[in-house]
Amino acid sequence: MEKLNFVKNGVIRLPPGFRFHPTDEELVVQYLKRKVFMCPLPASIIPEVDVCKSDPWDLPGDLEEERYFFSIKEAKYQNGKRSNRATGSGYWKATGLDKQIVASRSNQVVGMKKTLVFYRGKPPHGSRTDWVMHEYRLVEAENTACIFPQRKNSTQNFVTQMEDWVICRIFQKKRTTKNEPNNKNRVHNLAVTGPKFIDFMTKDRIDSGPPPPSSSSSGSSGITDVSSSGLDHEESSSCNSFSSSSYRREP
Repeated sequence: MEKLNFVKNGVIRLPPGFRFHPTDEELVVQYLKRKVFMCPLPASIIPEVDVCKSDPWDLPGDLEEERYFFSIKEAKYQNGKRSNRATGSGYWKATGLDKQIVASRSNQVVGMKKTLVFYRGKPPHGSRTDWVMHEYRLVEAENTACIFPQRKNSTQNFVTQMEDWVICRIFQKKRTTKNEPNNKNRVHNLAVTGPKFIDFMTKDRIDSGPPPPSSSSSGSSGITDVSSSGLDHEESSSCNSFSSSSYRREP
């Protein structure tokens, strides 16, 4: 089978009508694991880039779209496990807790996802930006070696590669304008305030004085009868029936 290669000079170039939009599970199982075990990939669509050698806006690809890269983590210290995530203009800072990636069929944890935010300047006084990175890594070798049994003999090499290789998804988070509330807030405001009703007869009631007491019946709709001394007009308490004496023709 011919190897599909959709990457040219580090930029993804798909045929018209195609879009690369994998799930977290697909990134870990179909791409990262196969990369670590040196197995054929579904398609050569994710380039190898040292993410921390460049600022996020200088990485290859369309800045308006999500970009995916295979990258090797660089140790911050020679004898430590902390990664060096400093770039030329700033650094990537982890935020929140790592998320487990669970396989849909086996219900086993196959990978972890770490969320990082890019800061300009030097820690701890950097300024936060809108650039976000999702870093995908594999879990322990015992849980993943059974996926590709032909590589069982190279467990030592696998552990080293597993700790080094990651997949990075980088994108720019779009901000919402404060002056333009979203639809959810609009619906919430309508639900809280509710519709408003204006009683146009309030002024007439004040001018003509308090209405005379009326007897309520079991079939009344709850509308109070209002009488006017100048017009001899009576409004029935029923909403569905009107008598002929309720209206008079002027001579």
